[in-house]
Formats: sequence, structure tokens, C-alpha cells
Amino acid sequence: MHNHIGKILPTVPDMDTQLAMSAKMIDKRTSTPKGSHGYSSYYLEYALMAEFQLLQQQRLPGIYCLPSHSSPLTWWAVLFIRQGPYRGAILRFQILLPENYPDGDVPKVEFEGPVFHPFVDQETNQLNVKQGFKKWKRNVNHLWQLLLYIRRSFYKVEVPNIELASNKEAAKLWEQDMPAFEKEAQKCVKDWETRIYNITSDDPHYIRFSQFDTALHENALKELKAGGE
Repeated sequence: MHNHIGKILPTVPDMDTQLAMSAKMIDKRTSTPKGSHGYSSYYLEYALMAEFQLLQQQRLPGIYCLPSHSSPLTWWAVLFIRQGPYRGAILRFQILLPENYPDGDVPKVEFEGPVFHPFVDQETNQLNVKQGFKKWKRNVNHLWQLLLYIRRSFYKVEVPNIELASNKEAAKLWEQDMPAFEKEAQKCVKDWETRIYNITSDDPHYIRFSQFDTALHENALKELKAGGE
């Protein structure tokens, strides 16, 4: 597979043409004896470019997401949470796509550190998104829908069945003692206030944060405030 999605093609066509062409290419698949489908890297990466175009078109508030420079199957993302028990949190995570995307399993969502949440595994830091996507359907499900689901999981926590929770301690607390759950959620928010400045990848597309520096940022902050008046 090529190393950089931007090296595959010349200028990207308009959105409608992009999606139509990628869908047509994806349909040209080769069945194997085991029933899986083989894709050329060209078809796969063209489809992922279409996904990125579609994501940009949605303009999802509070979410930033873009493909990794080193592999189009890894996408970096940051979620800003403005309400609910996790209000004020800034969470960085990555989306890991299967090699036969979009016909493979549901993409994995993995946070860079611990997150106290009923559906985030304490060992892997992965969010169980199969509560919202039992199966990933080609040409039906898209990454922008996955991002919306991730955001909703934190804005409005729901645990229909504690036995299915990835973190049963968090799930039981949510069910039995909401004030205590919210307190733990805010502890998580506090932990991420410092964790978000950690750099865990040297990928050029990795989303980085830096501490506020008056000499560098004060004028920009004033301009932002003036623009809101």
C-alpha cells in the first residue's frame, strides 16, 4: 500500500463524481475461497479519499479528524465535549480501519489513555462501537456517522444492559449513583487536561496541542474575542 493518501491521485474531482467513482471501483472486488474480498490499494485509498471528502462536507461540531500521513487506515481524531457528564473534556483517539475496508469489521476506536466510561475497555482503551453498529455496511455506513456516535456516547451516556458494558464498574455506578458517576467522569476530564499535551506519535498529521503562551497566542485570543462581539 502506498504511504501517503495524497500521492495516489492528481487533483480530486468534485464530491458527487468522487463518491460515484469510488463506489463503482469498490464494486470491482475479487472473491476468495474464504469469501473475503481483495482490493487493490488504488481502489481502497480512493474510497478513503471519498470518505474524507464526505467527512469534510458534514462539518461536525466539536470533532477534528484526518487520515494519518503514514497509513490511510489510521485516522487521528480529537473530541471536544461541551455538555453532559464529560463537559469540558478534550479526548484524543484514533480510528483503526480494517485492510478490506469498507467490507470488513466495524472500525476500532482507541483512546490514547484511560477514559472512565461504561463502554470503554480499561485495558485496551477501546470504545465499544458495536452497540451502535452491529455490522459495518458498505455504501451505508460512513466514518462521519461513526464520529457522531462517538460524540453521542459521551454527551448522553446510556447503558441498556450492564452485562454488555466494557467497564462494568462505570456501568453500575451510572445505574446506581449518578452523582458519583459524574464525579468520576469529571476526574477523567481533569486527567485529560494534562494528557492532551502528550505527544505519542511523530506522524505529521498527528493532532498536537501546546500550552498557552502569552507571547505567541495573546493577539490571536484578542482577535477571536473581538470577532464574537
